[in-house]
Amino acid sequence: MKRRTFIQNATLLTAGAFASKFSFAQEHSFPIVRTTKEKRLFSSKVIEDAITEFQKNVKNKELTWLFNNCFPNTLDTTVFPYVQNGRNYTYVITGDIDAMWLRDSSAQVWPYLPFMKKDKKLQDLIVGLIQKQSKCINIDPYANAFYNDPTKKGEWFSDHTSMKPGIHERKWEIDSLCYPIRLAYHYWKETNDSSPFNDEWLEAQHKIYQTFVEQQRKDNLGPYKFERTTSRGSDTLQVDGYGYPVNPVGLICSSFRPSDDSTIFSFLIPSNLFAVVSLRQSAEILKKVKNEQTLSAKMESLANEVEAAVNKYGIIDHPTLGRIYAFEVDGYSSHLMMDDANIPSLLALPYLGAVNLNDEVYQRTRNFVLSDKNPFFFKGTAAEGIGGPHIGRDMIWPMSIIMRAQTSTNDEEIRNCIKTLVSTHGGTGFMHESFHKNDPKKFTRHWFAWTNTLFGELIWKIYKEKPSLLQ
Repeated sequence: MKRRTFIQNATLLTAGAFASKFSFAQEHSFPIVRTTKEKRLFSSKVIEDAITEFQKNVKNKELTWLFNNCFPNTLDTTVFPYVQNGRNYTYVITGDIDAMWLRDSSAQVWPYLPFMKKDKKLQDLIVGLIQKQSKCINIDPYANAFYNDPTKKGEWFSDHTSMKPGIHERKWEIDSLCYPIRLAYHYWKETNDSSPFNDEWLEAQHKIYQTFVEQQRKDNLGPYKFERTTSRGSDTLQVDGYGYPVNPVGLICSSFRPSDDSTIFSFLIPSNLFAVVSLRQSAEILKKVKNEQTLSAKMESLANEVEAAVNKYGIIDHPTLGRIYAFEVDGYSSHLMMDDANIPSLLALPYLGAVNLNDEVYQRTRNFVLSDKNPFFFKGTAAEGIGGPHIGRDMIWPMSIIMRAQTSTNDEEIRNCIKTLVSTHGGTGFMHESFHKNDPKKFTRHWFAWTNTLFGELIWKIYKEKPSLLQ
């Protein structure tokens, strides 16, 4: 089924009917919308205990209902663990699309990392995903999404790029290689378990380094190009399938954004900053676990080069706000000033560990992206937040509201973000990809596990740190 056709026709048009079906019978009476126990793909006692604890201690019944539905959504509906040649693997679909995005799958299980020590099955599930991602990267480090069946030819085999069986989509996005490193690194830090760092993982690190260097495009355009026959300009690359020219200043080209939309200027700054963090994390594992000193040093050197290039070319003088991060640049002095809701974004940089929350450049950038100076910041009668070109005008992404709360030190701002999230689920009990700024019942993607789990992560964090904000 075509992804965009499915999302827009099946999800958006049926949103009102779904919300009506599950309308609230009375105050504090909510329908059961979570997958029933016998149909859940995976169950974790420690996650269920967390939900029970939350419901017991938080008085806001609609919020506890949402947490119950959203936090376990990835485990309930999207995970498929299996064993092959004595090794654990986990295939994780994104929700309403039967394919595994390297980015989405990493983000979907991320909030469960702190719970692993109390649940060996949960830990094994995440090990399986780390090992599955290594296998996928070794198939093609330029692909963003994969099938569980390595022989399957996907819907995008008409794309004008070097497709292989097992690949769902081959859009080159820097963050597709960063997220698996982030997941593996923090898994290691939580458990001190180095078992996922096998030969398959090491091969993937070599491919990640090679791909990043190729996409600096210092000597040539590199092996990757992509074109799609489509009426949507954001689904293909201009100028012979390579995108607009860039000046090889040390930054890494990302042909597509984490929204799966093509970049305008290929040096996507949030993704380059994410790469700096990921390269250093990989370097640490390579050095301390694998004793791969040479590759570790190369990773560290590349991280330093990209960081210096971001500081030189990725920060611009805004006419009223001062020095802030650009969204995209080309190294020639052209730049694009906006932010997109998908993560990595400029707003989410501290969440990813890419910048310090109190950094002055970041704080000025944050003020920019959360204002009408950002062309994709929408404000309506139902909510305000960041969207992006992927869905279009006036459609706010809940993950931008979640990231606003995650990067805030202001209790009132955090409280308002939570109130907005609770009031904009459109009567469904779940978060969505996007919703209309004036009508939360007009939304895209009823089943989008990334945002559901991201919402659960935020709410659990606030519950542990500032529970008064949830009442």
